[in-house]
Amino acid sequence: MVRSTLLLLGIVAGIAALLLALLWLTQRRLIYLPDTSAVPPAAEVIAGAEDATLTTADGLDLGAWYVPAANDEREITVLVANGNGGNRAGRAPLARALSDRGFAVLLFDYRGYGGNPGHPDEEGLGLDAKAAYEYLTTERGVRAERLVYFGESLGCGVIAGLAAEHRPAGMLLRSPFPKLSAVAQRHYPFVPAGLLLRDRFPVAQRLGDIDVPITVVYGTEDGIVPPEMSLEVADAARGPITVHAIEGAGHNDATMFDGAELIDAVIELSERMHDR
Repeated sequence: MVRSTLLLLGIVAGIAALLLALLWLTQRRLIYLPDTSAVPPAAEVIAGAEDATLTTADGLDLGAWYVPAANDEREITVLVANGNGGNRAGRAPLARALSDRGFAVLLFDYRGYGGNPGHPDEEGLGLDAKAAYEYLTTERGVRAERLVYFGESLGCGVIAGLAAEHRPAGMLLRSPFPKLSAVAQRHYPFVPAGLLLRDRFPVAQRLGDIDVPITVVYGTEDGIVPPEMSLEVADAARGPITVHAIEGAGHNDATMFDGAELIDAVIELSERMHDR
């Protein structure tokens, strides 16, 4: 009886170890959900937009779109860091809406997305964001005091890392989480996500050292990044913070990509930047 019990426990432990090993090896396939197809030329999607190439520190050339402001009302550029799915073509409505309200916009795809070479991971996405920053500040002559970082979900982790090295004038965090393991633990409660995850994205921790105006936008019905997680990020922010709740909105609802409340939040952030 004892031997049978020990044998059964050994089998269960072996299966558990095998499953954990499988999760360790395949975890990035669960985190990053790229649309790998090539995107069309920028001008075919957004009138007046221009194709751009970003070169990363590790030698990758990434596709991007630069969208000029429809007018010179604000003289502010928005660097958009996408979430974990799709590619930049899906953010075209956001860029149009911001351009129509006087903002220039840079949309770019991470490595492995939108026909780009490479494979996504936390370090690589950090290099991709730095390449986007360098393109704007070097080739477009955008000054840091006229630059807003816009992070969407996973992109909040990307721009938090970028801001730790290159301070913008302000940051908008759409559906942010305090750290990636918190989201993983929420959706996979029986997995030791804190121990298994290789990519961390410690958003809340980094914001404690970044003193710039920050706006947090979240949907009250977000089932992927629950509202309480976004509010935890807001509580951790060192800089002046404003929080906008979009009532009834889920994580991937259209209003969370280019809705009027989201665009108004960017405008409000730009006005707070002027007041500093």
